[in-house]
Amino acid sequence: MARLFGTDGVRGVANTVLSAQLAFDLGRAGAYVLTNHIHRPRILVGRDTRVSGNMLEAALIAGIMSVGADAVTVGVIPTPAVAFLTRYYSCDAGVMISASHNPVEDNGIKFFNALGYKLADEVEDRIESVIAGKEETPRPVGLDIGRRVTVKNPAQDYIDFLLSTVDVRLDGMKIVLDCANGAASDIAPVLFEALGAEVLPYYNTPDGCNINKNCGSTHPERICELVVEQDADCGLAFDGDADRLIACDERGKELDGDHVLAICARRMLLEGRLKGNTAVCTVMSNMGLTKSAEENGFRLERTAVGDRYVLEKMLKDGYCLGGEKSGHVIFLDYNSTGDGMLTALQLLAAVKKDGGKVSGSARVMQNMPQVLLNMTVDNAVKHGFASCRPVAEAIEAAEAELGQNGRILVRPSGTEPLIRIMLEGSDEAQIARLGLAVADAMTEHLGAQRKL
Repeated sequence: MARLFGTDGVRGVANTVLSAQLAFDLGRAGAYVLTNHIHRPRILVGRDTRVSGNMLEAALIAGIMSVGADAVTVGVIPTPAVAFLTRYYSCDAGVMISASHNPVEDNGIKFFNALGYKLADEVEDRIESVIAGKEETPRPVGLDIGRRVTVKNPAQDYIDFLLSTVDVRLDGMKIVLDCANGAASDIAPVLFEALGAEVLPYYNTPDGCNINKNCGSTHPERICELVVEQDADCGLAFDGDADRLIACDERGKELDGDHVLAICARRMLLEGRLKGNTAVCTVMSNMGLTKSAEENGFRLERTAVGDRYVLEKMLKDGYCLGGEKSGHVIFLDYNSTGDGMLTALQLLAAVKKDGGKVSGSARVMQNMPQVLLNMTVDNAVKHGFASCRPVAEAIEAAEAELGQNGRILVRPSGTEPLIRIMLEGSDEAQIARLGLAVADAMTEHLGAQRKL
């Protein structure tokens, strides 16, 4: 049987792959594995705005309470808020119900330990073992059954925490927000207004079905257009669970996670706050980030794709800044996971201290031309693409032609039925041609289709 947990929790189409029964089983097994049984366990539960969230929340909470643990519910709230509030409320674990940037039909269940970190593989394996019936879980009765506990104002507690991470105000700034009709919809406008900014919020009216729909960090073209239309100073786009940020400057030019890392690493280095003088990125980060690090005196460490690998490297070597091109950035001095609103605050604080416009701070990094193609393919096929000889030959041909002047990276997505093809080089026409050659090979021999 395939492993239940993927790179970012358990995900699937809600009410089919991710059923109410599975949510109940995850709540039961997770509460059992993640608590120390010295006291009545407390498991914090949050969700995003998806229509399936209420169903999965009810089942998950029932599973938690069925083993004698209390479910501390915080309602619709960002994923990084669950990580923070788990620590803040001294809970034994936290659970977020969200599929992040995925479409509305998908959902997911992601666990955090008592310190707000994602679970180690061995802990996830034990939860799976319990679900498979290899360990008995308690079945308390009477007063020992768990209870549902509702927190009074978790959103304000999270906002107060975010405000404590910056020492500047944003008076005079006009900011456009794209809340992706997700978990940032209520919180983000309040947060940036509290710092004195003029805030223009968009896509902040979730109806359960419009999360991430043609908006948010996966559709950065919208925030770029809106900033120009509104003559704003910058734009901030979050994803459905608000753990990612894609920004843009006053001219409507997109700033992805690599730009954020470059701007913040430079500022933190100047202030003596960049531990080890190092930022952590992944193999997908643009080669322009490497050049920026060389020019500005900080080091880069690269990891495999996935925020969990970035975090592992940061914890292992004592670094405090890391992230992905996708906008998932970790400021480990403040929170234990990527946090879109925290990232936005750190970015704007750096701009304020630089004393100019967002575009001025962004000059710290210039992107090298990059092409990214997403190929939709069956999950059963995506991990074995390299064993398909025609596909492997197309990749090898691209590598040979690029030589030292560029690179190609082909990898399966950890959360979606996709193979991602990324090429970088000085000649944009060349890398586009080579990328399409690999994509055509996948279409012909793997049945893959290009996702536009």
